[in-house]
Amino acid sequence: MRSGRGSALQLSLGWKSSSARRGMFAPVDRTVLLITYLLLLIGLIMVFSASGVMAESRYGDSMFFLKRQAAWIVLGLLALHWVSRQDYDMWKSMTPIVLCLTIGCMVLVLIPSVGAEVNGARRWFRIAGLSFQPGELAKLSVVLYLASFLVRREDEISSFSRGVLAPVIVVGGLAGLALLEPDMGTAVVLVSILFGLLFLGGARLTHLGGLILSALPVAYLLIMESDYRRRRLMSFLDPWQDPHDAGFQLTQSFVALGNGGLAGVGLGDGRQKLFFLPEAHSDFVLALVGEELGFLGTGLLMVLFAVLLVQGFRIAGRAPDAFGRHLASGVTLLLGIQVLINAGVVSGLLPTKGLTLPLVSYGGSSLVITLVAIGILLSISREDSGHRVV
Repeated sequence: MRSGRGSALQLSLGWKSSSARRGMFAPVDRTVLLITYLLLLIGLIMVFSASGVMAESRYGDSMFFLKRQAAWIVLGLLALHWVSRQDYDMWKSMTPIVLCLTIGCMVLVLIPSVGAEVNGARRWFRIAGLSFQPGELAKLSVVLYLASFLVRREDEISSFSRGVLAPVIVVGGLAGLALLEPDMGTAVVLVSILFGLLFLGGARLTHLGGLILSALPVAYLLIMESDYRRRRLMSFLDPWQDPHDAGFQLTQSFVALGNGGLAGVGLGDGRQKLFFLPEAHSDFVLALVGEELGFLGTGLLMVLFAVLLVQGFRIAGRAPDAFGRHLASGVTLLLGIQVLINAGVVSGLLPTKGLTLPLVSYGGSSLVITLVAIGILLSISREDSGHRVV
């Protein structure tokens, strides 16, 4: 009788059981899907504009990076649409597997005979001419882990030992592995997601503030004990002091943004991509957007990201359960943190870090992982739409 009354009450309130709602999926959030496609299209155009001359010089094919980016987009979109059709509850049971796989990959990539070294950093696996960066998988793994943890410890999150310490150890360990590569950008993103989700999950501000204060000396030592990090910090504080070496990338980004002015020099007519601005097709693609499309084009791009993030938090707010809420919030934070850091680096507001602009920059593993994350967000929006009676 109690079970029957509970079911009747559930239906009268407009809620359906988990088994019933799985068969009643509504369309995904069209705003998120449309903006994702627009950003991918903009990225494809800008990658070709940024890399055409370099690709012709280096590989004898001006469309070398364009074709690779298009292939990654197709693969990523297939993954996005498949993931968006799955019940997001499946990620609860898959989280330990994904987390263990991530830790294994982060360790293996540090082994000289396994991981590929590029510019002094060992961050990639090279298989059959393709590259995979386990640090990108770590970002999604942290979101999955924290969402699962917050659901299990929802009533203990105000306790430091039972609700905060464990995720700090796990995410701190992954961030430490990223620093060994070295990849401080990924470490910063992982720690930022940790603090963001703990804050949204209800952790005490005193605990979070204490962790931040205790992390400052560690961050100081990591920067000052590393020659290249120290030089990056000095060049960030005064890039024009050494514009031909440590400050070269940032000063060239300033030149690109300055050349663009209000409306830009025109698509394809940018000059900084002609072997002046390093990584113009990846980490600093936003600088090229500023040069060729100007402040207006850059502003429109940022508006698209802003709408995507607002919609992501709306999906989190309407999620049918705590796991969906934490998961959607984590995915949205993952996107937003990377956008803010990339834009901050390009504009000189933050020290230079090797982070791509989601969906726009050239990159295989980063692009596919981002699209998988958006697929998870869409699956939450789809189930939410079918879960409530409007």
